[in-house]
Amino acid sequence: MVSYFLAYMLLIGHLSFCQECIPGFLENVDFPGSDITFLFSPSVEHCQQLCTQEPSCLFFSFNRADSNFQCYLKSSSSGKPESQIPLQGVTSGYSLKPSPCLRQVFRNVDFFGADYTNLFTANLEECQRLCTGDPRCQFYTFITGDFPQSDIRYRCFLKFSFNVPRIPAIERKPGVISGFSRKPQLTQQIGSACQTQLFQDTDFPGNDFLELKAVSPEYCQFLCSVQPLCTYFSFSSNNFGCILKNNPNSLVVQSKRGVTSGIPSRFCRIDESWLRLTYEGVDFFGSDFRSEVVRNADDCQQTCTQNPNCQFFTYITENLYRYSHEITSTLIDFNTEWRRCFLKRVITIPSPPEVKKLANAVSGFALKNC
Repeated sequence: MVSYFLAYMLLIGHLSFCQECIPGFLENVDFPGSDITFLFSPSVEHCQQLCTQEPSCLFFSFNRADSNFQCYLKSSSSGKPESQIPLQGVTSGYSLKPSPCLRQVFRNVDFFGADYTNLFTANLEECQRLCTGDPRCQFYTFITGDFPQSDIRYRCFLKFSFNVPRIPAIERKPGVISGFSRKPQLTQQIGSACQTQLFQDTDFPGNDFLELKAVSPEYCQFLCSVQPLCTYFSFSSNNFGCILKNNPNSLVVQSKRGVTSGIPSRFCRIDESWLRLTYEGVDFFGSDFRSEVVRNADDCQQTCTQNPNCQFFTYITENLYRYSHEITSTLIDFNTEWRRCFLKRVITIPSPPEVKKLANAVSGFALKNC
């Protein structure tokens, strides 16, 4: 984590570069190298939003529709591209403040996968309204009346993408304390509080469709509750594995030590008491965008809560560096390194798992924030 801190300190000094960038795009220009990761994206505008929300992304290159819809998020120690070259089919640009919504629709494009339900609608506008009005829907694909396969014409496929923080990696490590921002993670809270029940040392075997990382059974239940396809879940405390399962017809129960299972909460105010907890000896590894020295873990959580970009954190106690010194015999400056609070963030704006060309299909995003 110290290396993350040093890298980010280098980047912070150069952030003004991107804040002063022209908001337009560089057509047929590539920023080669410096890749952090790539995601699928239907447009350069959406790619720019992905870059803006990824804390370490300072600039990007987008392979347009004729080049597989790939959005490459990039960063460098100087805060700017090391070079730029002409390249047909690629558009590049810089991180900006996120826009509230993406009204653009994409014709002859399929947001492939991520379906949780589908219905027939009279036209594209009705499909868009349906997605916008459904709190679970993040984007959609509508099949027009000109589609060759007649039985799916006018079908509106509603699709889901997690818009809540998901921790990419969790590790057990002595001398660290991790936790969450205490800001509510859901934008919509409805009705009375959910009455939940967890089944200790119990597994619901089979019917797995997605494995995530979760720090507790309560957090795993939260992830299951916001995923429309999740009918129940099992959480393993051994590896922080949160297994989401889908079978609306049957539920098999068996005893298994170290596993906690449960059923999602629906149509009620989901319990977010896990936000207030901290987890000693647990590292939320990676996703750092800033760090600072604070007095204790409670101050670290408060710092995270007050920072609009922070979703979760890891706090370094003196014990980590004493432990590291014992096993490595490396001199460590305790005064500057322990008590450090690492603020973390991951992308939560909707992102299709894959984008493909498909004649007579139209795709777009929910307009909830428009």
